[in-house]
Amino acid sequence: MLSELSIKNFAIIDSLAISLEKGLTVLTGETGAGKSIIIDAVHLLVGGRGSAEFIRHGETKAEIEGLFQIDEPQHPVFVKASEFGIDISDGMVVIRREMSTSGKSVCRVNGKLVTIATLREIGRTLIDIHGQHEHQELMDERLHLPLLDQFGGEEVMLALSEYEKLYKRYNTAQKQLKSLSQDEQQMVHRLDLIQFQFDEIEKAELKLNEDEQLLEERKKINNYEKIHEALQTSYNALNGEQHGLDWLSIAMHHLEEAANLDESLKNSSDIVSNSYFLLEDAISMIRDQLDSLDFDTERIDFIEGRLNEINQLKRKYGRTIEEIVEYGAKIEEEIETLLNRETHIAKLEKELNSIKADLLIEAKHLSSLRQTYAEQLTKKIKQELKELYMGKTVFEAHFHQTAHTFDETIDREINRTGLDVMEFYISTNPGEPLKPLSKIASGGEMSRIMLALKSIFSQHQGITSIIFDEVDTGVSGRVAQSIGEKIYKVATGSQVLCISHLPQVAAMADTHLFIAKKVTEGRTHTSVTPLAEEEKIKEIGRMIAGVEITDLTKQHANELIQQAHKIKVTS
Repeated sequence: MLSELSIKNFAIIDSLAISLEKGLTVLTGETGAGKSIIIDAVHLLVGGRGSAEFIRHGETKAEIEGLFQIDEPQHPVFVKASEFGIDISDGMVVIRREMSTSGKSVCRVNGKLVTIATLREIGRTLIDIHGQHEHQELMDERLHLPLLDQFGGEEVMLALSEYEKLYKRYNTAQKQLKSLSQDEQQMVHRLDLIQFQFDEIEKAELKLNEDEQLLEERKKINNYEKIHEALQTSYNALNGEQHGLDWLSIAMHHLEEAANLDESLKNSSDIVSNSYFLLEDAISMIRDQLDSLDFDTERIDFIEGRLNEINQLKRKYGRTIEEIVEYGAKIEEEIETLLNRETHIAKLEKELNSIKADLLIEAKHLSSLRQTYAEQLTKKIKQELKELYMGKTVFEAHFHQTAHTFDETIDREINRTGLDVMEFYISTNPGEPLKPLSKIASGGEMSRIMLALKSIFSQHQGITSIIFDEVDTGVSGRVAQSIGEKIYKVATGSQVLCISHLPQVAAMADTHLFIAKKVTEGRTHTSVTPLAEEEKIKEIGRMIAGVEITDLTKQHANELIQQAHKIKVTS
């Protein structure tokens, strides 16, 4: 859920910090106070299109920051964040967006800079904003089938997963067959090319890590003089008359004599003796290394030539010797396939027919499950609409005509999800034909249809927060009451933020925030105040009666709140 929201220099808001809770939070206030501006800020926070016009007059940039707390371990935001290399292992997502007057927009998720597109991808897993004039996910017919699959739960998702695995195999085999069935002349050219490449790689007789070993050897040869001089100097300093080992020998003999006279000196004598023999071994090693040093001009020429050959192959076939070898193995397999093309084509055709048969079985099974769950979904939505006083509305999960054989649909993109093409259809008036949900006009009816769908799908979509921006416009009376109850139902166990002008909706709030504006020194400022019970009664009374609030208005407001409490207890 969105637990903290900070807005600075955005429209008429100079500085605003809001703490939010789970459940239903209703934002009310007079027109122009800044309610929708707050929602606009949240929309930008999760990837909405920005503009320098949003920046408060006289300021150079606007800043919006939000803290999301994710309690569900399987929340889709974890997968999405992982795709973009963003760590949210602690369940906290901090999103920050800055917009400057120059038009530049800077976005960060948990401190990492991201593009607007990335922010939008992550944002859509966290918040779903539905405004009075917006067609959001539920209005997009391309997402209706995935919504049905989500509604079907594990049974449908498992069937879809099995289908997708088979479809992936079919797609791979089909591409291979298409590649083998191309023009004969193209095949010959391809064979000539990869045969040349394979011969070149094979002739090189590459060994893993050979380039690293050659570079190390080249380094030694190139530094021959420095190494020889260092070894020779060290050897001369340690060995010979009046040099290091000679002086250590003198010290060793004197300490041995002293230790024979004083037992406490034995430890020092032993250390020097051991050092003498170790140094003697070291001198022997240095002498051997000097003897083994050899500057071979032919060897350095060989190394340079071999490294050049390897680098040429790297430019053509891979960044490392391992990648070159892997490429060689890959084209060797392709050469064998092309040389025996007819055999492989026959094998692939047989494999495709086998996969196709299995794929059609899985597709029909998936389609059958979808039909079953579509009937259940239709009944649930009809019940929701009935509770919203739209009992005569006809709703249908409309399956467009699907092919009876796999061949008829295999080339369509829809086949990635099965044989089905499904869209929600609706008729809001008796006698009127069913029309696509996306064609229904906005207004009171659209708001109720959307709420009915949200009541069912919100628990399946995994969205952290849902925002309703004046979706209750155009309704009143018992319909307004039913909308308030439905919004509260959507908020149960989750978080819903709702801007409303309806007292029936405000009465259902778990948290009631009052948005006000005032003018100070010629500038407009917006404030947000959580309302206590008595203040809530006054605000709902204002929503009922307008400016003048009477005792009767307060009584009516209190009755609405008490009625809401009863509904909450029984729901």
